[in-house]
Amino acid sequence: MSTPAGASLRTRPGLVVHRREAFAVEPPQVVLRRGLLVTRIEQTLVDSWPLLPSAERRAPVIRAVNDRLTTPERLAVALSSAPRLYDRAALRTLLTRLAEGCRSPLEIWGHERVFTGPQMPAFRRQVRIRVGLRTTYLDLFAEREQVNIELDGATTHADPRQREIDLRRDALLATIGILVVRFAHRRLFHEPDDVRRETLAILTSRRPNTSA
Repeated sequence: MSTPAGASLRTRPGLVVHRREAFAVEPPQVVLRRGLLVTRIEQTLVDSWPLLPSAERRAPVIRAVNDRLTTPERLAVALSSAPRLYDRAALRTLLTRLAEGCRSPLEIWGHERVFTGPQMPAFRRQVRIRVGLRTTYLDLFAEREQVNIELDGATTHADPRQREIDLRRDALLATIGILVVRFAHRRLFHEPDDVRRETLAILTSRRPNTSA
């Protein structure tokens, strides 16, 4: 619960009180939802960050951004008003990754551990591509090489319907010269060096031969 700094409420089991300077229980600091006054989603996500187990903290933030309920930029503004937030650096890093285009824990892992470094190109993330009447978004796009790296989640290969959708999408992108390369969740976590080497080899093979 958020209250003005002078409120007499105290934290107790099942209730955490956040006292805020210059906080007023009125718009724009609060909104009305189902007859109740609640803090804005950005402030709520920042406040809940230290209250959740560490393994569960990122999911609500990622979901809110993916569902377009907020943006990394608006969340960063809310975070700036909580300089003493527990594990603040981790939330700031998450917001940076989301602003860079990462949209899942798997993409963040790939960004930080695999598809980075001096030999890697400056991948564009979540690139919007329109082919005919269809619009699709590319996970990691190397524009010069026309290579799209897709990071498949742990459940992707267990779903035949999703696999068929992915194959049709890859074929569509091939019609405009984009090569799709997919790496499974297992390989990204257990074989990151191999994935990196394969990616660099593929990118090299797609670059124009300037020696001729």
